[in-house]
Amino acid sequence: MYQERPSRIPGAVLWSRSADERRGRTTRVLPDGCMDLIWLGDVGLVVAGPDTRAHVVPGPAGAYVGLRFAPGWGPAVFGIPASELRDHRESLAVVDGAPDARALAERIAEAPDRAAVLEDFAARRLRRGSPDPVAAAAARRLRGGVGVAELARDLGLSDRQLHRRSVAAFGYGPKVLARVLRLRRALDLAYAGNPFADVAAAAGYADQAHLSREVRALAGLSLGELVGV
Repeated sequence: MYQERPSRIPGAVLWSRSADERRGRTTRVLPDGCMDLIWLGDVGLVVAGPDTRAHVVPGPAGAYVGLRFAPGWGPAVFGIPASELRDHRESLAVVDGAPDARALAERIAEAPDRAAVLEDFAARRLRRGSPDPVAAAAARRLRGGVGVAELARDLGLSDRQLHRRSVAAFGYGPKVLARVLRLRRALDLAYAGNPFADVAAAAGYADQAHLSREVRALAGLSLGELVGV
């Protein structure tokens, strides 16, 4: 069973997945512009970078817990540009050379509230530095559907400057982030039961065919397969 709840880290989400004994079961993780810190039991702590395509993972052998950071927040926690982990999963110890990564994983395993230990780690890291404020503004505006050219103008940046800061904060440029965030809007509308033609119009696609192409490119399945219709 998958569950999530808001975190005390701004914009972050705590999530957990209980053990599933059914062999062969997989999970399709769709792009969302986020980075995650995940405790995987005996495997330890893993950092999941921002995805540009669906990431299919096998079902867990045991329960695990994660902290998902809003777009642009991960680099402030992990101390590296998001682009270095694009479409990649890596041990926390390898990502930032954290000498206490193994001890942290053991502390999480023994804690009555594992999620709180992840939050404490992130809070300590964020006291050392904050996310790029331009990136936070960019993510907010792109989520609202603003165009990239308009965004750069409003932020007082050249297209090249916006792209460079976006790659460092999100793992890819603003156009890719806009596609990812638009996909999430479309999925929310589709899961709510809206007709796909209405989903396409409300989420900002040219038409339903455009929606279908984008969903297939980013998620690896059709919209109907994703929502089960």
